[in-house]
Amino acid sequence: MSALHALLAGPLGGFGATLLVGVVGIMGYLTFNVLFLIWLERKVAGHIQRRLGPMEVGPHGVLQTVADMLKLLGKQLLTPVATDRFVYLLAPLLVFLPTMCVASLIPLGRAQAFADMPYGLIIIVTLSGLTVLAIFMAGWASNNKYAVLGGMRSVAQVVAYEIPVLLAVLSVVLVAGTTNLHQLVTNPWPRLLGVPVPYGVVEPLAAVIFFIGITAETNRAPFDIPEAESELVGGFHTEYSGMRFAMFFFAEYTNMLVLGALGATLFLGGFRGPFQGAVPLLGPVYLLLKTYLVVFVMMWARWTFPRLRFDQLMSFAWKLLIPLALANLVATAVVLGVLA
Repeated sequence: MSALHALLAGPLGGFGATLLVGVVGIMGYLTFNVLFLIWLERKVAGHIQRRLGPMEVGPHGVLQTVADMLKLLGKQLLTPVATDRFVYLLAPLLVFLPTMCVASLIPLGRAQAFADMPYGLIIIVTLSGLTVLAIFMAGWASNNKYAVLGGMRSVAQVVAYEIPVLLAVLSVVLVAGTTNLHQLVTNPWPRLLGVPVPYGVVEPLAAVIFFIGITAETNRAPFDIPEAESELVGGFHTEYSGMRFAMFFFAEYTNMLVLGALGATLFLGGFRGPFQGAVPLLGPVYLLLKTYLVVFVMMWARWTFPRLRFDQLMSFAWKLLIPLALANLVATAVVLGVLA
């Protein structure tokens, strides 16, 4: 303990302790979140299909994902002979790093250490698209035609759907006048009929476009083309086993949480809610409730809509979603110019 205390009190001083506590806290919560979301998705799928879902391990199957994680920890790690070994082993490590960095930038309340950055929204948009590089690395290094196709599909999909997401975010930035997420939540909201409302009420089309875009970016159905089991076996992670395979799942569900939190911050008011000013601890609770609402709708969509063909997916982005997002951005700019 004394050695750890000396390390934290070294050249970095209090910042070192804050950084260590922050990293451990974020990773601990993200691990719990992945276990919870996998269990929740199984339950949502079960009830939508008129069954119960996991019920055996723990009350209502709450420990099922813990048992699955322990099983994956005991699995043998197999590396195919003809892979690019360095890239093959690096991809699972890199796949969740951008998402973890983005998670540290989401404002949880009026006073926080990590999220208060003047250009936090720009950093988040930049980092959220980097996960696809690790996915492509995994597909390419596996030396498997299904994995390569999955990686190439993922790149094309993210490039297409990142554009409408960015345009939807810019619409909110025009209304809010800031790219600081903390200020975007705490600044006075726009008024509709004299009542302050979140940006999702003022920009409903941008909210819908953003939700569709993040669903595609996280490879969720009906946009799960990069890992379509009926076509590509497992897509980019076909050749991965054990905890290497689990790390891709970790990244997917963490990305769902982070982008859901970003959507809740942009369009649903983030950590603001009744009595939040009097009881600061309610801020993170409100943010998590709104975030899990967005994630629940993503799960609901997965078990409701069929998977798109790849040509349908690309046509939907380039022919409909991007023009619609651009028209919404122009309309927002025109309205703000007239009101000014």
